[in-house]
Amino acid sequence: MFKVFIDGSAGTTGLRIREMLERRADVSLVTLPEALRKDISARKDALNGADVAFLCLPDDAAREAAALVENERTIVIDASTAHRTSPGWAYGFPELSARHRAAIANGRRIANPGCYASGFIALVYPLVAAGVAAPDYPFVCHAVSGYSGAGKKGIAEYEAADRPMQYDTPRLYALTQQHKHLPEMTAVCGLTRTPVFDPYVCDYYCGMTVTVPLFADLLAKRVTAADVKELLTAHYAGQRFVAVAQEDGYIAANTLSGTNRMELLVNGNNERILLTARLDNLGKGASGAAIQNMNIALGLDEGVSL
Repeated sequence: MFKVFIDGSAGTTGLRIREMLERRADVSLVTLPEALRKDISARKDALNGADVAFLCLPDDAAREAAALVENERTIVIDASTAHRTSPGWAYGFPELSARHRAAIANGRRIANPGCYASGFIALVYPLVAAGVAAPDYPFVCHAVSGYSGAGKKGIAEYEAADRPMQYDTPRLYALTQQHKHLPEMTAVCGLTRTPVFDPYVCDYYCGMTVTVPLFADLLAKRVTAADVKELLTAHYAGQRFVAVAQEDGYIAANTLSGTNRMELLVNGNNERILLTARLDNLGKGASGAAIQNMNIALGLDEGVSL
């Protein structure tokens, strides 16, 4: 029986992790009384007494919580942005490479990827690793997400009866190009030029698409859309939760809601190639990925409860 503590279990990511773990016979959830939920001493005891501790907290609180863990056996999985580019933390995207999977399996500090970042990195990492795209390629990333990605406050705003009319339409944000996912998108892919990123929050609950357009003549190697599809298919061959798919006409953002799957789609033509990743921002983009990382770190089948 594995003892699991979720620090920050009241947020959307923590709640979904709890829901998935409550169905498991091999997990015992450590809970604190409401009065002690923010008590540092009680949290420290719970963190150090757990086999696995999930940090579903704001960045500063996640750094504080990680510093409280003194038990070397405790596996810490941080769902915040705080440690995604930190030395000594495994980046929790096992499908990227054998090296990433091994780091998760052998590590005790795992940084769960961001939702938008997962889609972008799934598409771009193989291109850079294969030498198809140079590290200084001027990547642009366009993404849309359901409003659950905005957290409890954002969900309440979208579901309020008297919400502003602007909430009826897609809303572009991160206008200063300082989105919190950009550092990991740049670092994990080994880029020397920060991408332009334009994310939209939209009036549906969950699911997202992340799209990266490519100009073929600006790539380090001249490739066709078929070549890129073949490259991505080979890179993710044998992976359970990430695969290349095919869809004609329209790509809906919500079709993988409630799953831990990610689909990669290649469209466009041989001059302008359009790459899209589709996933659930609360699944493979957050809670599902966290559970998958826990399973790998514990030496279990990665798909348990997913």
